[in-house]
Amino acid sequence: MRLPRDLSGEELAALLRRQYGYRLVRQRGSHMTSGATIDGVSHSVTVPRHRVLRVGTLSGIVADIAAHMDISREEVRAELFGT
Repeated sequence: MRLPRDLSGEELAALLRRQYGYRLVRQRGSHMTSGATIDGVSHSVTVPRHRVLRVGTLSGIVADIAAHMDISREEVRAELFGT
C-alpha cells in the first residue's frame, strides 16, 4: 500500500488521535509532539505542522509507531489510511 502524497501534519495528527489516542503534548514552532499510552507504555512522536508531509517523514512516523506497537508497517498504514 502506498502512503498518501497530500497529507498535512494536522491531518496526520487527527488520524493518530482518532486511531491510537495520541494527544497534543506540546508545540514548538512548526512541530507538534503528540503522546499516547499504548499497552501501558507511553510513546511520543513529533509531527511537522507542514501543509504537505514528505513521504520519507511520513514513512518514518509510521515506522516509529509500528516499532512501538510491535506490529508491521503495513498494519499501521491500513489502520490509518484505509485499504
